Amino acid sequence: MVRRLGKGLDAIIASHQGDTSGGAGVAAISINRIAPNPLQPRQIFDEDALQELAASIRQKGVITPVTVREKDGQYILIAGERRWRASRIAGLREIPAYVIEITDDVDIMEVSLIENIQRENLNPIEEAEAFAVLSGKHDLSQNAIAKAVGKKRVTITNSLRLLKLPAEIKRSLRDQELTAGHGRALLGLKTVAAQVTLGERIIRQGLSVRMTEAIVKDSTSENPPGSKKGKTRRISPQIKRLEDELISILGTKVRIKAGKNNGSIIISYYSNDDLERLLELLHSIEN
Repeated sequence: MVRRLGKGLDAIIASHQGDTSGGAGVAAISINRIAPNPLQPRQIFDEDALQELAASIRQKGVITPVTVREKDGQYILIAGERRWRASRIAGLREIPAYVIEITDDVDIMEVSLIENIQRENLNPIEEAEAFAVLSGKHDLSQNAIAKAVGKKRVTITNSLRLLKLPAEIKRSLRDQELTAGHGRALLGLKTVAAQVTLGERIIRQGLSVRMTEAIVKDSTSENPPGSKKGKTRRISPQIKRLEDELISILGTKVRIKAGKNNGSIIISYYSNDDLERLLELLHSIEN
């Protein structure tokens, strides 16, 4: 079942391509004879973006052919549904298409995934659900999926973990109000209620992924089991306001320890890359 995984879109098209007319394996097919792909991983099509693509197609035509397979005298899309939808809006009667002989659902899903991922068209949940279908229904390993779509295995693992988030958070990921980075950070919280509450706060306050990670780290690291409960930190409203302002500027956790005549500012970082980012940011402020 994994015999062609990892070949890439062009190789799959070349290996399955039928004898079509129109030169270079591309045929002009009536739009009305093409049906959507039932295995399409992409579920949301932005109407404004489709209108923009339709306007471009009216001016320049369809530059990249769609990919279809023939079934009972009709054609089913394998890749290129956005172009097909936009071409219908643009009023085209025909669309250029590669016609390939492919019936294996795994291959169909793979081609659709590759095309969408290469064009960065999938939201994080659509991508995770497509990986889940390949992993669960078609019994493919995460290594095989990673090879097929040109990603690292850990990327597939992290993507699948997003499906464990509550429905409210997954909805925000679909709507792109939250990023995959936000979703991974929220997985660090222990309860659904905490995840939903922080998710709403991220959207409301426009928190970055790093700020979210800092909040999650704070909430999970204070008073670990078996330790003595620490003293409640008491700070003045003025210091809290300054901390929030620095957090907003630096995009990471900041604490101010204020004494009577002096004090200190503690800026947290969570990786060498994060430290480098902060140093560059501080240099830019200085200049």
